[in-house]
Amino acid sequence: MRQFTLKALNKGLTRTIAGVIALAFLYSGDDRPNQLEQVKQRGSLTMLTRNGASTYYLGADGPTGPEYELVREFTEYLGVELEIQAAAAFNQLSGMLQRGQGDLIAANLARTPAREEQFNFGPVYQETSMLVVYRRGMPRPRSLNDLAGRKIMVIAGSSYEEALLDAAQTVPDLAWESRSDVGMESLLLAVADGAIDATLLDSNIYKLNGHYYPRVAVGFTLPGTLPLSWAFPAGTDDSLQNEAYSFMRRTVETGRLQEIHNAFYLPENRLDRVGMFQFLRQVRDRLPNLLPLFQDIAEMHGMDWRLLAAIGYQESHWNPEASSYTGVRGVMMLTQRTANQLGIADRLNPEQSIEGGARYFLRLRDRLPARIPEPDRSWMALAAYNLGMGHLEDVRVLTQKQGGNPDAWEDVNQNLELLTQEHWHQQTRYGYARGYEARKYVENVRAYYEILIWMDTRDHPLLIAQL
Repeated sequence: MRQFTLKALNKGLTRTIAGVIALAFLYSGDDRPNQLEQVKQRGSLTMLTRNGASTYYLGADGPTGPEYELVREFTEYLGVELEIQAAAAFNQLSGMLQRGQGDLIAANLARTPAREEQFNFGPVYQETSMLVVYRRGMPRPRSLNDLAGRKIMVIAGSSYEEALLDAAQTVPDLAWESRSDVGMESLLLAVADGAIDATLLDSNIYKLNGHYYPRVAVGFTLPGTLPLSWAFPAGTDDSLQNEAYSFMRRTVETGRLQEIHNAFYLPENRLDRVGMFQFLRQVRDRLPNLLPLFQDIAEMHGMDWRLLAAIGYQESHWNPEASSYTGVRGVMMLTQRTANQLGIADRLNPEQSIEGGARYFLRLRDRLPARIPEPDRSWMALAAYNLGMGHLEDVRVLTQKQGGNPDAWEDVNQNLELLTQEHWHQQTRYGYARGYEARKYVENVRAYYEILIWMDTRDHPLLIAQL
């Protein structure tokens, strides 16, 4: 009996050991869900990125940016939701990926030999060149040798730092400061203000941001190109990486990748360099005194302060004492008739002018048919602010006669010029109007609005300094 018990015990122990071994294999790293399976089980993919024009930012209609839009479509391809983790500094991204805080890095990341030892890279979706930029009016650097002795600053952990480390082997006097507490916008502003002599950045980033810094110019381009890719955790698990390759192939074949790039890198309605320079100067000089008024009045009326400020800049360049030969006056350049209708006693009083301008804009917007959606509704109200509601209704009628959609700003905008042509304005109720001027007016306000959004949502140093 004892012998049977020992035998049974040994048999049971053997089974137990086998079970433990089986469980060990079952829950070993080899049998855990792979990266793709984990993403699908969670129902979401987390994108690690930086807040910036070439990556991800909050626009007027919510999250946007070249990297954001591309990864968003990737998550749609996978059938999961997109979550965002934005790093405070560029050199934090690798650690965040290694700690499992995200599934991939999508942050305008150049695929360099050093980084290939850190990450698994997805497909190349864009190629860029590395630029050296300097302040206009200063001696132009034309080679790495010309940077010796100059004050240079770059982002720590970036490919720019790698490039300077390589260059230092042949340019012994080359020195620079690497910073992890600044972004590309801050460095461009530092160059523009003369705080530093030069910095390095990718050509695609300059294409997006350079326009906002009219004092900054390209000195020279470093040889070669840099491929941009998404970075995945290092290791043998390439499941999510392979899906990225499949997605990108389809995106290239359908032309969608080019569409996304064009939407951001070929923007319309940009200001010329002189106009941008003047705008940024007034952001520094005039906006601080008016900013609390724009914010408080906009909040009171449920309006975006950045749009209200953009209208004010277009009207008067934020000059409270502005006036014109036609008799319009103040920050919002109200006519005497409009001021009387709004109950404005003093058009040269900034608070009264801005408050009256806000109410006038909203009154125009509310008069439009309720079926017109945003943002078309606001763009049409801007056109009416410039040329009057009667003329706007005329051009909407002409748009419909032309086979266009009178409720779509894109179609109405295309037909504003008809108000200047006798054949067409004779068919309208209110006759001739300077449609070209109204078109440019809306384009300018939208441009100023987008710049203020760009500055506000990125905590732009030039704007923060005034808050």
